[in-house]
Amino acid sequence: MGKILVIGVACADVVLRIDHLPHTAEDVIAHEQRMTLGGCAFNAFWVMHALGEPAVLFSPIGTGPYGHFVRTSLAKEGITSPIADAEGENGCCFCFVEPGGERTFIAHHGADYRYRREWFDRIDIDEIDYVYVCGLEIEEPSGPYIVDFLERRCAGKTIFFTPGPRPAKVPADLLDRIYDLHPILHLNSSEAQLCADRIAGEEMTVSRGASSILADRTGNTVFVTLGNKGCSYEAGDACGTVPKAPEKRIVDTIGAGDAHIGAVMACLHRGDGIEDAIACANRVCAMVVATEGAHPEAEAVRAAARG
Repeated sequence: MGKILVIGVACADVVLRIDHLPHTAEDVIAHEQRMTLGGCAFNAFWVMHALGEPAVLFSPIGTGPYGHFVRTSLAKEGITSPIADAEGENGCCFCFVEPGGERTFIAHHGADYRYRREWFDRIDIDEIDYVYVCGLEIEEPSGPYIVDFLERRCAGKTIFFTPGPRPAKVPADLLDRIYDLHPILHLNSSEAQLCADRIAGEEMTVSRGASSILADRTGNTVFVTLGNKGCSYEAGDACGTVPKAPEKRIVDTIGAGDAHIGAVMACLHRGDGIEDAIACANRVCAMVVATEGAHPEAEAVRAAARG
């Protein structure tokens, strides 16, 4: 069995608990502030790592206080990145959490989002069989380097693509090039609708489901998380919905979708069927939303996966 290559950001999440989001010129007091490891790619990687799947975190780590935090925090977990020598300061993500657990992000993208073409030569592609890519990195100026790498060196690899929370910001030509590689897609329902609208137009998506449009375009499986309704999938002639796992409480929703794709990939990589992989991911997701931030203890991930 090969390894999973995770291309994307590991960053510092600055989590602020507030009563409500401020409107213009309003002063709001944060009741709590804490900093933790985050980033869509790291959150997914952490679940794979906790579940024992061999994964490589391919994340730029720069300088400055946030870069230092990321580098030292990863070292405590025994994790390194082949590109821990990025120039410039890392950014961070400010995560505003309201009482119901919903999160709002304001991200500052720094060196952690700036890839260089030559860095991809550091990857031993022969040891890789799964690749994770997120749209947040593709929308950046260095996004074409990632797509070039996928096209040049990832033939025969299973590519998982999560367009991320800003799919409308990903350049259409780069999206088309990724779709042409027949990736497995993982999205929430609003992201799926936006991506399907870009492919077929709003009139077409009224009469056809977003999942069907995306599956036809990529020729591969589509996972769509549905909040309280669980997660649906479309894989060729097979489709279905796996109900969500019971939740004891919702502390915050930071990293829930990232944990879900991380668990799906880990389970499929070890040979589980689609519905079993989704059921496991639903349990892990329920645990993550009951935990502060997006970096739960590894044992908590494993316990949730076991059910």
